[in-house]
Amino acid sequence: MNHQEIKIAILYYSKSGNTKVMAEHIANGCKQVNYVQVKLMDICQCDASFLKESQCVIIGTPTYYTDMAAEMKVWLDHESGKYNLAGKLGGAFATADFTYGGAELAMQGILVHLMFRGMMVYSGGNSYGNPPIHLGPVAISPAIEESTYQLFSLYGKRMAEQTCKLFQ
Repeated sequence: MNHQEIKIAILYYSKSGNTKVMAEHIANGCKQVNYVQVKLMDICQCDASFLKESQCVIIGTPTYYTDMAAEMKVWLDHESGKYNLAGKLGGAFATADFTYGGAELAMQGILVHLMFRGMMVYSGGNSYGNPPIHLGPVAISPAIEESTYQLFSLYGKRMAEQTCKLFQ
């Protein structure tokens, strides 16, 4: 069987650095899957050609006032239309300072934007069993520990596996 290389773009906005670290763990999980090329991109330094060629785009944000960062909202509203996202697989992740700080709402907002752009959204939900990752993974600081890193890596692996199923 001839396998084509799959490209996965992980875009994020990170003010404190936590969201970037979580993006790196997602990338590590993606790299566990054969034939996958991953690129991390801050939304302020987006690699347009890689993003346009990617079959999967995963977007991450810190959570502020139960919503995504304003910088991410602006990117999704104005910039995301430039990258031919329709038909790609999409996912979301978030960081927050508090367990009930609204990270799920921030991810829902991202997923709705991705659907608006014509993307298919995916997380694996509980189809993989435990641990279920419903909308996407959330890291709560300052309690980020090894199990959080493992969860984000697992999410990346699941997203890469699903991308391969759809696009190889």
